[in-house]
Amino acid sequence: MGHGGKRKGAGRPKGQGQYGEPTQPIRLPESLIEPVLKFVKNKGYQLPLFSSKVAAGHPSSVDDHIETYVNLQDHLIKNISMTFLVRVSGQSMIDAGIFENDLLVVDRSIVPSHGKIVIAAIDSQFTVKRLHQQNNQLFLMPENKKFKPITITPENEMIIFGVVTHVIHAV
Repeated sequence: MGHGGKRKGAGRPKGQGQYGEPTQPIRLPESLIEPVLKFVKNKGYQLPLFSSKVAAGHPSSVDDHIETYVNLQDHLIKNISMTFLVRVSGQSMIDAGIFENDLLVVDRSIVPSHGKIVIAAIDSQFTVKRLHQQNNQLFLMPENKKFKPITITPENEMIIFGVVTHVIHAV
């Protein structure tokens, strides 16, 4: 019998390892080994979604049946290479449900348009506001009556970095 190569009956039967399915060897950059192992251990970034809904009015009966598992990335991110997170500072958007220290999911691939909440830099100062266009004039509108709209003039340098798609805040 020669050395090397496949041997009939050698090795673990497919699907019998710790993962319960066939596996493949892959090469990873060393910096990604720990995050990938954590991802595999947690079976991805999926969270249980219970089949019963939670009543926001009168209490309803309890059902602890898990309907499925949800990967939040599938719900929060449409274009991962064009999406980033930013933390909120300030109170100008509280009437839009955006509060101090919230995380905003921002998509750079969405075209900013009237009525969208955007992350913009005005004269090198970052802000989150609702984009408003009226009579060929642009405004960045706060969602708090204590703040005034920002009128964009030709003298301003404005860069829109993306459109806010989701708000994540702790309660």
